[in-house]
Amino acid sequence: MDSKTALYIVKRLILAVFTVWVVITITFFVMRAVPGGPFLSEKAISPAAQAQLEAKYGMDKPLMTQYFTYLKDVVTRMDFGPSLKQRGRQVIEIISDGMRTSAKLGVIAAVAALISGVVLGAFAALRRNKLIDRIIMVITTAFVSMPSFIVGTLLLVLFAMVLHWLPANGSTGRGLILPIVTLALYPMAYITRLTRSSMLDVLGQDYIRTARAKGVSKRAVLFKHALKNALIPVITYFGPMLAYIVTGSLVVEQIFAVPGIGRQFVSSITNRDYPMIMGTTIILATLIVIMNLVSDILYKIVDPRINLE
Repeated sequence: MDSKTALYIVKRLILAVFTVWVVITITFFVMRAVPGGPFLSEKAISPAAQAQLEAKYGMDKPLMTQYFTYLKDVVTRMDFGPSLKQRGRQVIEIISDGMRTSAKLGVIAAVAALISGVVLGAFAALRRNKLIDRIIMVITTAFVSMPSFIVGTLLLVLFAMVLHWLPANGSTGRGLILPIVTLALYPMAYITRLTRSSMLDVLGQDYIRTARAKGVSKRAVLFKHALKNALIPVITYFGPMLAYIVTGSLVVEQIFAVPGIGRQFVSSITNRDYPMIMGTTIILATLIVIMNLVSDILYKIVDPRINLE
């Protein structure tokens, strides 16, 4: 690693810390500016009982005091505090449990989307304007256009309720197949279209024609030159996409009752569970920032001519 690359990584890490701090600050104050509170939904709660609950969780203190206390706990101990609704459980514990499922679900879906998308995109580019190219483009356009809740519902009805091939509940091993397919279809279709357009652009470059004129084999031209350079836009998309998928699709986890972090995030918003909302938001923001940095570093590995500044 040269000095410029190392300096770039240090700058990005500093920017990453600043970005996460901005997310924490905005989320903290906006969340508390919304009318209502986490204890208003309690049945027949008296003002005295509400005051006791607020004192127990430190919500009776001035807002700025709460903010700096929370920030200190997160930075020094990675402590997101206790859940206000799942009594007796810490937010970090709930997130860890949910991430075990969401990470497995997301990584499998992301890798499947990447491999299938690159293969289909490269194949479509090599068969440009042929029947197979048109079929691939029609299918991928359909998947890009369809929201995940539509795709998930269709798969659920077809394979779980009509054919009875797979369970509808995502809490079992076989039950994760439909959520994985649902999560993978959109990024697979997008990567296919991205790879195809990038591949066509690379195949028209002068250095590709020069390589062919020098007698370089078709396989070497395709894999060593064309596909390698065509993957740069795919890397740009794949980093943030992986972070989003790993943290769990809110809609998909709801449809298939997957006990992941996305489902916990939805319930925390519904229940106004402030610490849970903050914890999941911070984890999502951190993963996105990290994956963006990883994507930039992969640029340098794929194409050493790229300067990271």
